[in-house]
Amino acid sequence: MSTEQPVGRHAARQTVMIAAFEGWNDAGGAATGALEHLAEVWGSSPLRELDPEDYHDFQVNRPVVTTGPDGRRTVEWPTTTVAVVDLPDRQVVVVHGIEPSFRWKAYCRELLDIAEELDVQTVVTLGALLADVPHTRPIPLTATTESPGLQAVLDVEPSTYEGPTGIVGVLQHESAARGLQSVSLWAAVPHYVANPPSPKATLAILARVEELLAAAVPLGDLPEDAEAWQRGVDELAGEDAEISEYVQQLEEAKDTAELPEASGDAIAREFERYLRRRDHGPGRGGPGHGSPDKG
Repeated sequence: MSTEQPVGRHAARQTVMIAAFEGWNDAGGAATGALEHLAEVWGSSPLRELDPEDYHDFQVNRPVVTTGPDGRRTVEWPTTTVAVVDLPDRQVVVVHGIEPSFRWKAYCRELLDIAEELDVQTVVTLGALLADVPHTRPIPLTATTESPGLQAVLDVEPSTYEGPTGIVGVLQHESAARGLQSVSLWAAVPHYVANPPSPKATLAILARVEELLAAAVPLGDLPEDAEAWQRGVDELAGEDAEISEYVQQLEEAKDTAELPEASGDAIAREFERYLRRRDHGPGRGGPGHGSPDKG
């Protein structure tokens, strides 16, 4: 498979796999929150589940006993699900899993075998990490790729990170080794509000996915949730002088390090996002419309 096929607004409409994993790669639940939102608003259809016996330590990720509407007791096992979304101009494969406890190479091999069966050309992995960033500023988002063609097309840098990695990093590396295009998107979540959900970080990830795929992502209540989240953190910080002072220090460091993003490219990207959402609004046949639950 060629590594020179572009994605985003320059793309041939090839099939894309988007993957996110609970655990170390998912600070604040931001990455899996973005994936679950995409699956809901785009209306995904379940395709396959990986056998959890092969990859999970059930003393680390325990099964859960539930009672169904019919009163029957069932056991839900931690697993990885693969679903498919058919958009008007492309197919998207959605992978939602829990970071496996062992056999990571076999795990990635099984996922990438499915990707090849479905003629996936590009693998997009989503992640979130805890960082020294203020909740009052835009969520920093980092995009990296090991695909030389994408580095030029998307103006994305190769990753320079060296050190311990998670399943997201391994899957991205294995995707590139197979000749697939691979892009990794990471949101930075303020470490002092690490508990999920993190709707502001989820929104940042979705905005980049929308740009990358040139496909409208209906946002639903997420913008309001993000505003409510920020107000709640503001209130908590206001009640603690030490936290308030710390947030102010982070704001000053952030504002000193970066000028406001107002370049021509940034404005053009935002305008393209606006047009996509407008053109795929209610009554225009865009993804996510046609039923009350957007499914």
